[in-house]
Amino acid sequence: MLNITVWGLSLGQALLITGNILLVSVTALIGQSLAPSFSLATLPVALQFIGLMGVTLPAALLMGWFGRKKGFLIGNLIGVFGAFLAYYGVKHGMFPLFCCATFLLGMAIGIGQQYRFAATENVAKEKAPQAISMIMGSGVIAAVLGPNMAIWFEHWAPDTQYLGAFVALIALYVTNTVLIALLPLKPPSEEERQGTPRPYRALLQQPDLMGAIIAGSIGYAVMVLIMTATPLAMQACGFNFGSTASVIQWHVLGMFLPSFFTGRLIMKFGTYRIIQLGCLMLLGCIFLNQFGVSYWHFFSALVLLGVGWNFTFIGATALLTKTYEPVDKARVQGLNDLVVFTSAAAASLLSGYWHSIFGWEILNLLMIPAVMLAMFTLMSSQKRAVIIANRAAL
Repeated sequence: MLNITVWGLSLGQALLITGNILLVSVTALIGQSLAPSFSLATLPVALQFIGLMGVTLPAALLMGWFGRKKGFLIGNLIGVFGAFLAYYGVKHGMFPLFCCATFLLGMAIGIGQQYRFAATENVAKEKAPQAISMIMGSGVIAAVLGPNMAIWFEHWAPDTQYLGAFVALIALYVTNTVLIALLPLKPPSEEERQGTPRPYRALLQQPDLMGAIIAGSIGYAVMVLIMTATPLAMQACGFNFGSTASVIQWHVLGMFLPSFFTGRLIMKFGTYRIIQLGCLMLLGCIFLNQFGVSYWHFFSALVLLGVGWNFTFIGATALLTKTYEPVDKARVQGLNDLVVFTSAAAASLLSGYWHSIFGWEILNLLMIPAVMLAMFTLMSSQKRAVIIANRAAL
């Protein structure tokens, strides 16, 4: 049975992911309406991921010293301020200000990514996959609320489309700030504060760590690139915003609903097998997108994309937790999230540009080499890990 801290963090994660999905549903479309050229339509999305990327390593290191609660409270306050700026930028048609706002919102989201690691610190080590799954499973709430909130608040201000989304976002961050302030969170141990961490070079010699980072970053990048391009592709095919929001909603359900059993699957079949299965699902999404552009093609492919991301991301996170001692925790977690979200930022930035010059089908095909690289790296890392374990046993 997981404790109240994990449940509280799950609720907080649900609020944050709801806000994130709300942003995903409207940001590219707002960018398209405000940007000076179509190729810059996804720049606000890219800046969101750049903000996320830039804060990951400093946030992890600061939390290792000052604790999770202070770090999470700072993250939520940044989110409140970013949502206020986004509201103002959309209201007055200011594309640069809207870009600054999404950068700040990305920072808030980046700090919130540490919730999954905080959950593992409050359970026994063998229950870490279940704790991660519980945190990620909270995204099911976001899958229902996020896109629906985008629809409900689309015309909240009759003269400015999507403006109400940022009123809702402010409310989500304020609520989460109160929740974190009340939640008991484990402070850093003396070993974490005073121990001597291993250098990055020594850490990266671990095959499990390399497998986790590469699989996690490629899986996330492929998911972000295809997901970010989907609203643009559906709009080009003549679908209305309601249809696009519905596809995104089911995609997010695919991302988070499997979390309720992913942890158990990892414990039963092993981390590497589940990550590889996720990679195969990503390939399935790519191939499915070659066969048509009907609503059901978008729907089926995006659900498959979501489940594939779930298996790769939770699997990679679970594998990562096996690669460090408490003193190395902040460095490893920060490095992992830096690489993962740098890849996501690059993918979101390229998404609109590649869609504009290559089209939907070719954009998908360009993802195949990346997924194959992840699968090859996992096979190589697993073999190296077995060899190292056998040598240690002799």
